Amino acid sequence: MSLQHTPRPKWLTFDCYGTLIQWDEGLQRAVDTILRNKGNPASIDTGRLIEVYDRHEHRLEQTPPHRNFRTVAGEGLRLALEEFDLEPAPDDIAVLTQGISAMPPFREVVPALRRLQAMGFRTCIVSNTDDDIIAGNVAQLADATGPCIDRVITAQQAGAYKPARRLFDYAHEQLGVTKEEVVHICASPHLDHAAARDIGFRCVWVDRGTGRRLLPDYTPDAIVHTLDEVPTLFQTLDW
Repeated sequence: MSLQHTPRPKWLTFDCYGTLIQWDEGLQRAVDTILRNKGNPASIDTGRLIEVYDRHEHRLEQTPPHRNFRTVAGEGLRLALEEFDLEPAPDDIAVLTQGISAMPPFREVVPALRRLQAMGFRTCIVSNTDDDIIAGNVAQLADATGPCIDRVITAQQAGAYKPARRLFDYAHEQLGVTKEEVVHICASPHLDHAAARDIGFRCVWVDRGTGRRLLPDYTPDAIVHTLDEVPTLFQTLDW
């Protein structure tokens, strides 16, 4: 599918981490801090530890009953550390969640969001996190004239995590739109593309060259490499 000859959306929804916010870089810093607090064990491959943490976190998000992200992330981190024979510490989850909340936006994001708002689009984040954690990131998505994000909808509010459609259905209900009236902009094939495939909303993939691969059974409606390409793309569509 292509965005050509489709209606101008009323809202643009965005994945937060990895799309607007520097997730990979920030997660690396948080895990490095956790390992430093444990004496920097030389045998630990940080990248591999993050992979194991991600695996546990995503599994726990989809395992009933629903729990807030702080609980899920803490349990995922504990399980990952134990796989590497590391003793979890009480403050590990605080280091992780504070690190997530402090993650900054990519350099081009705030000007691109402001440009999209100036073009008349409303902007909303839809994210697998808790309200208090993402608040630190959203505060950085602003410039001297004010916020660049109009709404924030989280897994905590919806009681569900991506890729489950419940989070997106909740978001669309809160925004008062149908799936045909939004375009979702994201960097995560595993989570957001799976939802776009299953629900049928339009989707732009921000492929930042991180090595993430498309799903075998889904192709996004458009592909860009940085967020500042999105306003230009929309101009070519006469939006």
